[in-house]
Amino acid sequence: MLNSDLLSENPNLCIFLPFYFTLWEDFNLTTTDIDTMKKLINSQSWLKKEEINLLEQYLNPDQKPSAEELKSWKNQIQFIKPQNLKNLTTLGFELAKSQQNGHEVIIQDKDLKAFQKAEKELGLIFNEAAYRFEDSHTTVTSLQQSKSSFDPKLMQEILDGSKIDLIQKVKDTLTKAEFAYHQYDKIEDQRAQVLEWCKILAKEGYGSWAFPREFGGRADMEGYFTIMETLSYHDLSMVIKFGVQFGLWGMSIYFLGTEKHHQKYLKEIGSLELPGCFAMTETNHGSNVRGLETTATYNHDDKTFTIHTPHQNARKEYIGNAALHGQKATVFAKLIINGEDYGVNAFVVPLRNKSGELHAGVEIEDCGHKMGLNGVDNGLIAFNKVLVSKDDMLDRFASVSDEGKFISSISSDNKRFFTMLGTLVGGRIGIPRSALSAAKSGLTIAIRYANTRKQFGPEGGGEVPILNYRMHQRRLMPLLAKSYAMHFALKYLTNRFLTKSEDEGQEIEALAAGMKAYGTWFATEALQECREACGGKGYLSENRISDLKNDTDVYTTFEGDNTVLMQLVAKSRLTEFKKEMGDMNFTAIFNYLTKQAKTSFAEKNPIVVRSTDDKHLLDFEFHLNAFKYREGAIVASAGQRIKRLVEDGMDSFDAVNVAQHHLVNVGQSYIERKVLEQFQLAVETTQNAACKRSLQQLCQLYALHTIEQNRGWYLEQGYMEGVKTKAIRKMVNQLCWEVRQDAIALTDAFGIPNQLLAAPIAFQS
Repeated sequence: MLNSDLLSENPNLCIFLPFYFTLWEDFNLTTTDIDTMKKLINSQSWLKKEEINLLEQYLNPDQKPSAEELKSWKNQIQFIKPQNLKNLTTLGFELAKSQQNGHEVIIQDKDLKAFQKAEKELGLIFNEAAYRFEDSHTTVTSLQQSKSSFDPKLMQEILDGSKIDLIQKVKDTLTKAEFAYHQYDKIEDQRAQVLEWCKILAKEGYGSWAFPREFGGRADMEGYFTIMETLSYHDLSMVIKFGVQFGLWGMSIYFLGTEKHHQKYLKEIGSLELPGCFAMTETNHGSNVRGLETTATYNHDDKTFTIHTPHQNARKEYIGNAALHGQKATVFAKLIINGEDYGVNAFVVPLRNKSGELHAGVEIEDCGHKMGLNGVDNGLIAFNKVLVSKDDMLDRFASVSDEGKFISSISSDNKRFFTMLGTLVGGRIGIPRSALSAAKSGLTIAIRYANTRKQFGPEGGGEVPILNYRMHQRRLMPLLAKSYAMHFALKYLTNRFLTKSEDEGQEIEALAAGMKAYGTWFATEALQECREACGGKGYLSENRISDLKNDTDVYTTFEGDNTVLMQLVAKSRLTEFKKEMGDMNFTAIFNYLTKQAKTSFAEKNPIVVRSTDDKHLLDFEFHLNAFKYREGAIVASAGQRIKRLVEDGMDSFDAVNVAQHHLVNVGQSYIERKVLEQFQLAVETTQNAACKRSLQQLCQLYALHTIEQNRGWYLEQGYMEGVKTKAIRKMVNQLCWEVRQDAIALTDAFGIPNQLLAAPIAFQS
């Protein structure tokens, strides 16, 4: 052992201590390390043979220094405050000098240079080694902390906008004792609680909010969407049951029915005296509504319709409110008159009476336990020749005359069908808004936890909040930016829907379909990342991310499967928003695309392709141009691909099938561009300077992160070169670092009450 007796005989041996300590503390010596150290030892002219032997003994992997020895070496080294020195050689020299009692250390220059050479060959970085000997150590990483550059209340006012009072009113309701969360042992208990919550909400007037005033409502559709979004900070089973009752069941009566139906049903629906269902989806025909097989056969003799399920796979499936509570349903069925099929229409059909007894001819099966949303009583419904009156056909767009003839103000079957469904597009607005609230909850929990949860740290320093780690920022900050992007995009979609003209119907439907897909995919991605970012704590039910994750998973197939919806968006883009959907006129499409290819593509400026300066990378115009270029190029490419296939003799249906992946990219690129446009507009119209700066930074992060995700495409197209995509990656890292400091304030601006977050990890200090 390099004990005090040996060191007192030759204090110069202390020069080796920093080397030995650094090599042995964390690692096993490699053959190269041993050879380098032996070479160093044998190069020292001042060493005696027995000292050389002793030093070489400490290079034997089978005779490692004991813990006591390592601690003794560290104590000796710490005594001389090594942080002020430049390298391990100097450190060793100063240590040797400290042991000489004021006498000069006599070591020749060539010997010291051998130490310096060995230090380089061993790859020992002095700064890192020196930290081991400090009592405390701070770094840029450990010093980073949350500090709001803006007032979160002002940011919340920007987010909540004109509905801030209604949002607060709903939050006040949800934070009452009656809405406390529960753990349920039985699914029956959960369903009963969710029904009770919905009754309280109905009593507060929230359910009928969008209905006309004469039926107990406020005639405020925007308010209804706001209520749904705010409720989604709470239990999502409650939200979906609320949406089924007042949105799907109630709005189908309002939008598809006429005055007689409004008078008969709306008040009781809004008060939840008449629980109901929206029975569209069938086992065999999920997204393909026009392929439904349930029939409604008109009987002219007694002025009734016979609602019938022809076989098991034509049952209405996954129908919310059906298994237990629904008393009536809006049923979509093919209208048959005198053997002629007049397409899908909607009818009010009884399911059970107020005592819960099933109506004659109605068979209902409980869907049972699900991955999530178990507070919603989903069921399968079959109709065995159930009779309903002529007045129970929802006849806003089509009806049967007193003479038994089919009549409609819309002559085209296609246009009538899509006009009918277009009135129900509100569901594709409510779902992504609900999903966004769930994502905001998950992000708030995960970011708060990451700001307080400490783990690891620099040598000689304390543990560091995991939110300070660059990779953790990379995981959460782009998602935080995207949540803000989606917020403004969904506000835009809602406004477009509420103010749309008749000519805009197809465009709004495609936009809603795309936003629904994009928004719910985002929620699924965000909540999974939040779960993982919280480690085992995120897996605990008490911290709510598991419930949020499970309950929103089905959102990607609610109101249409996301992949199918993105293809709907693509077809709309390819047909330049044709007035009649579903009938693809390829000649018109390709003429349009040829014209677009000639006029709309920006030239790829060689300077811009390679530009990497910060000003350019952060420029809004660069971001939007890149998004527009991608969208335009993908649309043209998809159209040209389909055109070639058709010209080569392939059926147009097969051609579209071959190009499905391409079509999904068309929809994705269009929605990304629309989202960015609305985020940039929100930034530009924000008045408060501090909030504007923070939003600008988030917008830049959203844009560059999206470009980064698509970097392969941009490189293939020659729109960017590798030097630029590398610079973008670096800038994304920097923006994540900067946004992290405002991250707590940015989640505080969501204004989610602590009672609704209800996750212990979100409140630990």
